[in-house]
Amino acid sequence: MAKIIQLSTHVANLIAAGEVVERPASVVKELLENAVDAGATQVTVEIRDGGMTFIRVTDNGCGMDSQDAKTAFSRHATSKLRTAEDLAAISTMGFRGEALAAIASVSRIDLLTKTKDSLSGTSLQLEAGVITEENEAGCPDGTTIIVRDLFFNTPARMKFMKSDTVEGGRVAGAVQLQALAHPEVAFRFLRDGKEVLSTPGTGGLEAAIYCVYGRDGGKMVKLDSHWDNYTLTGYVSKPTDARPSRNLQTFFVNGRPVKSRLLVAALEEAYRNQLMVGKFPACVLHLNLPATAVDVNVHPAKTEVKFLNEKAVFDCIHYGVLGALNKTPDRPQMQFKPAPKAENTIPAKPAPKQESFFRTMTAQEYKNFSAAVAQAPKPNPEAAAATAKTIERTPVFHQAVQLPDLKPEKLAQIPSPAPQQPAAKAEPEIPQTEPVQEELAMPQVQPWRFVGELYNTYILVEQGEDAFLIDKHAAHERILFEKLKENPESISSQALLTPLPCRLSPEAVSLLLANRSLLAHLGFEIDEFGDNTLLVRQVPMDLAPEDVQDSLDLLAENLQNGRREKSSEVRDEMLHTVACKAAIKAGWKTDEKELLVLATAVMNREDLKYCPHGRPICISLSKKQLEKQFKRS
Repeated sequence: MAKIIQLSTHVANLIAAGEVVERPASVVKELLENAVDAGATQVTVEIRDGGMTFIRVTDNGCGMDSQDAKTAFSRHATSKLRTAEDLAAISTMGFRGEALAAIASVSRIDLLTKTKDSLSGTSLQLEAGVITEENEAGCPDGTTIIVRDLFFNTPARMKFMKSDTVEGGRVAGAVQLQALAHPEVAFRFLRDGKEVLSTPGTGGLEAAIYCVYGRDGGKMVKLDSHWDNYTLTGYVSKPTDARPSRNLQTFFVNGRPVKSRLLVAALEEAYRNQLMVGKFPACVLHLNLPATAVDVNVHPAKTEVKFLNEKAVFDCIHYGVLGALNKTPDRPQMQFKPAPKAENTIPAKPAPKQESFFRTMTAQEYKNFSAAVAQAPKPNPEAAAATAKTIERTPVFHQAVQLPDLKPEKLAQIPSPAPQQPAAKAEPEIPQTEPVQEELAMPQVQPWRFVGELYNTYILVEQGEDAFLIDKHAAHERILFEKLKENPESISSQALLTPLPCRLSPEAVSLLLANRSLLAHLGFEIDEFGDNTLLVRQVPMDLAPEDVQDSLDLLAENLQNGRREKSSEVRDEMLHTVACKAAIKAGWKTDEKELLVLATAVMNREDLKYCPHGRPICISLSKKQLEKQFKRS
């Protein structure tokens, strides 16, 4: 019996669906790419229940005739490739011929399409990839495709789906990416009957960024550069507007949204020595290069690319971003206006020439100096001896002695004392007293000595023949984390007098709203405010209001990265964020008493070794190591 068989078309399509269609956002991405390839200038996306039950994409593109409409749902059917050579120079968004076939195999589809030259359009209905009904219909030019009951015939896929809020947020993110990739197309997105996004489609990237990111997009720096035959355009954030995560780093290669470590590394290299640790730049960058210089056929979802010349791409991004940042310095320009010239004014005298005190005397100056020294009054040895004896007999512990003015001109005016006859020596009577026994409250002696602070970051402690450097931020962060973790109940919170609006990405907003009860346990109270904005009404007690935005962004990133399997792990991750934001920061000027408290905690507790993120709290430097550096050993 044969062990190797030919899979059926349906099973092959299901396998392709597993590679291409992961969730509703994947469906929307593929349908939007087809709409752009069809030449559409207006595209409307509407979803319900996070896209699981209803997705509708309508465009005003070229449309299809009845024959092409039926062929489009066959596997490997495409209008964008003809020969093998075309694979080396792909310029369209969709090209693999698997998207429609894969989507149809796991859903129910209604299709309406019409070309401009046709009097009527075509209506198709499909279920699990099979055409069940075909009719002639009246419809506008373009294509409307409705996807219902996604994964209805593959229950195993359903269990991997998240809540409607989370899946809807990911669909919103997919629409936003296409809006930034193609600012010449007007996109409109409706979610459960409510309009979430609308772009003008005027071709200006700045307008699209404003529609997607709001006012935050207006703070970005424009970029337009060329490198050989590469072109880089877009916007990057100023170093002062860096983000706590890479969620707002968006790259497009020939109009296609991609994920590339090379592009991320080149971007962040341009910000070297300009960003704080843990901060990342934001960007919307379009890299255009010859189609033959990039391979987009390396991933089923077309989210990864491979470059022919990686160094040239790196340099293009690096120097392009660096040039844009240098042209727009992140500080106000200082302008100095000359003072108006007044009439009938007396000219100012020239300022005396400033001369250095430490210089060599000329011969004439030295001659004058020597003559002045010779004419100066000489000291009286007898008077000096008498003054010394008087000072010896004076009990300095009775009262403070007021010293005379010791300037040379004053010394010359002090008269010499008259000679005195030696008097009979008499021993002073000293009262006999018992020694006073005082009980002093001596502080507890530590086996170490607090020395000071280096660079407003590291506490320096000496103990025996070892020196210890303590990272004050890491130490305080760990102490706060342990304090928060000890309390199994909800974290103490503070209500804000004025609710704080925080604008985040659609995915972040959806994830945080879906985990609202968990955030409440951590001290946050949030409400949906619309336009990808959360209204924060309550925050943890130790968290400053100015750190709320970054904290929520980091919490959403942790949830997005899959750290939600166990409630205890999620809570620990969020406590890390709260402790990090509430701790004192490196570079801050800290009171010496606070530094001493931190040093005492670290030196007396063996468990304070690492911060919650794994960085060491304290390192040691021995005397032998120092002597070796100074060549003393």
